[in-house]
Amino acid sequence: MTMDLLTVEALERPRDDDEVRAALPGLGPDRALLGGGTFLFSVPQPHLRGLVDLTAAGWTPITAADDGLTVAATATLARLADLDPAAYPQWPALPLLAGCCEALVGSRKVWHVATVGGNVCLALPAGPMTTLAAALDGVATIWDASGRQRRELVEDLVVGTRRTTLVAGEVLRSIHLPATALRGRTALRKASLAPLGRSAVLIAGRRDPDGAFTLAVTAAVPRPAVLRYESLPTPDRFAADVDALGATHGGWYDDPHGTPEWRHAMSRHLAEEIRAELR
Repeated sequence: MTMDLLTVEALERPRDDDEVRAALPGLGPDRALLGGGTFLFSVPQPHLRGLVDLTAAGWTPITAADDGLTVAATATLARLADLDPAAYPQWPALPLLAGCCEALVGSRKVWHVATVGGNVCLALPAGPMTTLAAALDGVATIWDASGRQRRELVEDLVVGTRRTTLVAGEVLRSIHLPATALRGRTALRKASLAPLGRSAVLIAGRRDPDGAFTLAVTAAVPRPAVLRYESLPTPDRFAADVDALGATHGGWYDDPHGTPEWRHAMSRHLAEEIRAELR
């Protein structure tokens, strides 16, 4: 469902990088960046008076190079899901892109509008683009108005429910998925209280060619949790590490989509399924 934002008086559409940066100093409580707008136009926003539409800047959605994939913040989920793994046989992790898109509650029509950057910056625990980036060591490139940029792991960029490290005047430009992570085998698990319900637990695992194992736990905790091992952990050690995430990552999440106890139990169960699959 979409709705009109009746308080918005101005829409800016910067046409290039310089115009994007020029628009950043004016951001504030009443002026926001617009990506796909699938969340922004889904609930009332009475505080907004202006929008800056990043999709007009013409950023290349996905760029493939020897060092990995760079995904523009304005790339849609549809573009990500439609990337053909067969075209990049050197990167076995690519099916995880479509898998994480499918974890989003929404139709294919939503995929054609919702953006990767918008999903990450919204910072909902169930955001599947955060899951994807956390599992694949995704690094965010962030711009400010002065022309400076900084880089930060997406797992560190999202610090809690609806909270990121972004400050006023900054914009997420892109997310880089390194080739070292894309060469791994991956597995994905989701749990929700309804067949098409919002993710209450969303977990992605990765096993690298050298045997290293990575697990990203999202939706069950307020911020993404990533466990890294040089080799596949034993079941007992692994279960203990998953159990500890409730204490280290803000507690097991509690909302109408699942109780903390259920989320904890499902995280433990699904994490072990992934460990077993990637042996």
